[in-house]
Amino acid sequence: MATSFESTESRDLPALDRARSSAVPEVSNRTPVSRSIWRCASLVACLGLWQIATQYKISLGFVTMANVPAPTDVAQAFWHLLHSPKLPMHLFASIVRVLVGFSAAAMVGVGFGLAIGRYRAFEDSVLPSLEVLRPIPAVAWIPLAILMFPSSEMSMMFITFIGALFPILLNTIHGVEGIDPRLVATARSLGTRRLSLFSEVIVPGAAPAILTGLSIGMGTAWFCLITAEMIAGQYGIGYFTWESYTLQNYADIVVGMLLIGALGMGSSVLVKRLGLVLMPWYRLSEARR
Repeated sequence: MATSFESTESRDLPALDRARSSAVPEVSNRTPVSRSIWRCASLVACLGLWQIATQYKISLGFVTMANVPAPTDVAQAFWHLLHSPKLPMHLFASIVRVLVGFSAAAMVGVGFGLAIGRYRAFEDSVLPSLEVLRPIPAVAWIPLAILMFPSSEMSMMFITFIGALFPILLNTIHGVEGIDPRLVATARSLGTRRLSLFSEVIVPGAAPAILTGLSIGMGTAWFCLITAEMIAGQYGIGYFTWESYTLQNYADIVVGMLLIGALGMGSSVLVKRLGLVLMPWYRLSEARR
C-alpha cells in the first residue's frame, strides 16, 4: 500500500506543478525601457491613424472625420495657446478647484470608510443615506449646488467633491472589510489599543484599496469639474473647451480635451506614486508585475 501511495503521489506531482505554474501571473520579459518605447510607439500609431482619417475624410457609416481637426491643426492651436495669457489662468483655476474638492473628498471618504468598515453601528447610521445619494450623477447636483453656495467657485468645488467622494469611500470600506480577521484578533490578544489597532493594522491593511479609490476618485474629480465648468464656470479648462465650441474654434476643442486627459492622467499617476512611497510593502508587490 505504501508503494502504491508513493507511486500515485509521484504521478500527480507534474500535474500539481502545472497547476501551480498556471496560477502564477505571467511576468513580461520586456525591460522598462522597451516597455516605454512600446507605449510611445502606440501613441504615435494612434496619431498617425488620426492624421490619415482626417486627411482623407474617412467616413464609417454614421461617423465621419470630415469636420474633425487634424493633429497638425491641433498642434498649431496648442502652440498659439502656449503664448497666450489665457492658458495659465485656465490651468490655475481648474487645478485649484480639483485640489480643494479632492482633498476634502479624501479626508471625508477615507475617514467615513474606515469607520463604516469597522463599526456596524456607524454603518447602519450613515451608509443608507450615502447609498441613496451615490447613484445621483454629479451633473444633477449642479443646479442645487448653485442654490446652496453663494459663489460659483464653491459650487464647482462641491461638484468635484461629490464626484471624488464615493469611489474613495467604497474602496476604503471594501479595504477594511477585506482585512483578515485573524490579524485583528491577534493584535487584540497582544493588548493593542483601539487607536494603535487602526494605525498599525486597519489602515495598513486597507491602504492598497484606499490607494485605488484615491486614484479613481482623482479621475472622477476631473470629469465632474469639467462638466461643472462648462455649465457654471467663467475660467478653467472646461470653460475654455466649451467657449471654443461656441466660437467654432474646433482645433481648440481638441486642445482642451487633450489638456483634460493629460491633467487627469498626471494627477492619477501622482496619487499612485505617492501611495507607493508611503506603502513599501505594496511597492514590492507592484514591482513583481
